Amino acid sequence: MRVVAGKYRGRHFDVPRSFKARPTTDFAKENLFNVLRSYIDFEADAPRALDLFAGTGSITLELLSRGCSHVTSVELDAQHCSFIRKFLQALEASEQVTLLRADVLRFLGRTTETFDFIFADPPYALPDIERLPDLVFEREGPSLLAPEGLFVLEHGRTQDFSSHPHFVDHRSYGSVNFSFFR
Repeated sequence: MRVVAGKYRGRHFDVPRSFKARPTTDFAKENLFNVLRSYIDFEADAPRALDLFAGTGSITLELLSRGCSHVTSVELDAQHCSFIRKFLQALEASEQVTLLRADVLRFLGRTTETFDFIFADPPYALPDIERLPDLVFEREGPSLLAPEGLFVLEHGRTQDFSSHPHFVDHRSYGSVNFSFFR
């Protein structure tokens, strides 16, 4: 795993072979963040971000590197959380991240925080993947996404979110697809 840009650019972290997570490829990650520049000025705005299904923590690390003031990372797997915690300690960045070992769907129903940017990289076979945009936008209580915020969902080829009322864009990089919502 490599940091593509920002203050941690070029840093490498070896992901254990025993990981079940499928990290976003460097190619897809680099292209995603190139597109995100037209939506978010990470350095000037210092957004608060939420990384759902954090896996290896690759997106969390990229968000920190590019200027997010704080990132909340939610990951259920204990081994993955331990890995993320170790690289945050190595970078002395633990105070900028709230790392939660939790079920994402339950977290979405309980949190009262609001975020400027939300990224979700669920397992592509997650039965509730089609519900994720609704869980972000149609929740009771305080809004999960700030008024000018952006939600990006990584998904496989078989999902199409273009008819969702908050859908704004779609990008595809090989087998990796990103749908953007506002």
